[in-house]
Amino acid sequence: MANAGVKAVGSIADLHARGSNLVIEVLRGSGDFIQWEHYPPDDVRDPQSHAQYYFHAHPPDERDQPDYGHFHLFVGPQGVPASGRHAKVGNLAASASDKDAPSHLIAISMTPAGIPERLFTTNGWVTGETWYRAADVIGMLDRFVIDLDHPSRPLNDWLTAMVVLFRPQIEELLIERDRVVLQWQAEHADTDVFEDRRLEIVSSILISLHNQIEWLDSQLDAS
Repeated sequence: MANAGVKAVGSIADLHARGSNLVIEVLRGSGDFIQWEHYPPDDVRDPQSHAQYYFHAHPPDERDQPDYGHFHLFVGPQGVPASGRHAKVGNLAASASDKDAPSHLIAISMTPAGIPERLFTTNGWVTGETWYRAADVIGMLDRFVIDLDHPSRPLNDWLTAMVVLFRPQIEELLIERDRVVLQWQAEHADTDVFEDRRLEIVSSILISLHNQIEWLDSQLDAS
């Protein structure tokens, strides 16, 4: 986690020295920033790790929280371990959609200045993902590695590092996601919870890169 913190800060500093930031990098060369469009247009997919991501934004009146735009991080179906393919969430089917769809790991909300401000999970219909229980998604986190220059090496390094740096929070959010989904299904037994538009953001937490690194430093000092 400490090494990931160094890499995350280094990536931001590298971009700052070039007069850029994380949001500028993912939007570079795309013209106008259009709501709902994916950036880059065909998403980013690492053929070795099967990790993938895109950046987009919702209309302001459809945002639960302040959010300029956010990254959705996934592991593609080829990267899902065999142990996760038959998983269940309580008495719910493991998948809300096509088994050929990716597994959504986490979303990272960004400010216009390119600073991460929140982590959150979503319901199945939001990303059209294949749904796996939290324990199996947690097992996929190590597979999120984007070792590519496109669209930006510092951006890809930063995203890879963020999954490591905020691993405790991501695990907690995934566990909370399953708890909320099971409770929602129990209270709305006549609906398919994964397709219920009333449930969009399932769990979320505000984050601070500075505070996370300060906390890590204190843990290292204590040890």
